[in-house]
Amino acid sequence: MSTVASTGNASDNVYSRYALDDASKKSTGSMGQADFLRLMTEQMKNQDPLNPLKGAEFLGQLAQFSTVQGIENMQQAMGAMATVMENDQSLRAAALVGHDALVEVDKVQLGAGAGVSGEITANRGGPVQLQVLDASGAVVRHITVNATQAGATKFAWDGLDDAGNPTPAGQYTFKASSGSDQSTEALAVQLAAHIDSVSIGAQGLVLNLAGLGGYPLSSIRRIG
Repeated sequence: MSTVASTGNASDNVYSRYALDDASKKSTGSMGQADFLRLMTEQMKNQDPLNPLKGAEFLGQLAQFSTVQGIENMQQAMGAMATVMENDQSLRAAALVGHDALVEVDKVQLGAGAGVSGEITANRGGPVQLQVLDASGAVVRHITVNATQAGATKFAWDGLDDAGNPTPAGQYTFKASSGSDQSTEALAVQLAAHIDSVSIGAQGLVLNLAGLGGYPLSSIRRIG
């Protein structure tokens, strides 16, 4: 009786033929539902009669395919949801243009004679001293603000120096303090700036403020 040499498991040969067939078609490497079912059918047709594919193995492969397909569907749904949320955020952000935003910063770029407003975080009620310094560090204006209580105290600078002259264009720094000369305490300053435009970057929504530059929405204290 003649014998035929075995070349390996028949189902393994099916996988090899299917892989070569995919390569010849220049497949993208992704397997869809139709491809999976075709592969399973060929595997069952060409399985070794002495070692047939067990039901548990078949169900396991089906479950694995269903899991992968479910993850892909979920990723597509999440991507669509992210796009909708980003578009909604852009529409909401557009409504902020033209308003003023309060941000915790003490430096601002101003035009000649331009003023600015903001807030000082007072630690108690009483007088608060505010100094306006030019780019060289020289104090151009002294302002006394009366805080009625601890917390936010508004201030406004008209863009004039102590002599009543308009200040030149440039960068100005604001320093606030309370207490006497023997024991002064520095206070936090927030400046208000016009929202020129908004953009969406890697860190989310960014407000482009006049004289200050871009600041993420999370750093904005108030929008009015």
